[in-house]
Formats: sequence, structure tokens, C-alpha cells
Amino acid sequence: MHHERDALIAGLIALAGFLKAKPQVPASTAPVIIRAFPANGPDQQMRAEVDKIAALLGTEINPDHLPHGHYMTAIAFGQVRYEFTAILAAARARYAAEDSYRGCITPDNT
Repeated sequence: MHHERDALIAGLIALAGFLKAKPQVPASTAPVIIRAFPANGPDQQMRAEVDKIAALLGTEINPDHLPHGHYMTAIAFGQVRYEFTAILAAARARYAAEDSYRGCITPDNT
């Protein structure tokens, strides 16, 4: 796990250095988002993990995502944003129910 994390960080640093050294290479100005998630588990456990990360980041829980069943915190570094999100049980169940219809419905194109 640490190897994968180290590889991600090294890749981000290398990309930043490359883009800085080669201003003629186009780069998107759209935000870049790195998303991480706790392991699925009981909602209370997942919220506690997000609370722990929020404390490390010095951030709050974003209330805008609570109605959608996403308990999240985030920190931004200019156009680069790190998000840590727990997708709570009701949201996962709702998605699974909606996704269960995938491929079963054919829209009428008339």
C-alpha cells in the first residue's frame, strides 16, 4: 500500500515538474481531484474515519453532500483538491437499486 501511495505522489510531483519545465505543453485549467474512500463498513465506523482525516487536514465535514449520503471532507491547493468521502449505506443501497435496472430498460426513441 505504501508503495502505491509513494508511486502516486512521485507521479504527481514528476508531472508538476514536467509541466513547469515545458510551458509549451498544454495543461487543463479544470480542477484536479484526488479522491479517497474508507473501506465500506457500518456508517458510524466510516464517519469516524472521515472525522479522523478531517482532523488531520484541519477541515470540516461538507454539509452540502450529506443529503446525498456522502460524508466528506476536502482540502484544496489551488486547482488541486483532495477529497475523502464515505458513501453511507443508504446511498450505496439506493445506487445498487437504481443500477439493478441497467440494461433492462430500452428507451422509446420515437
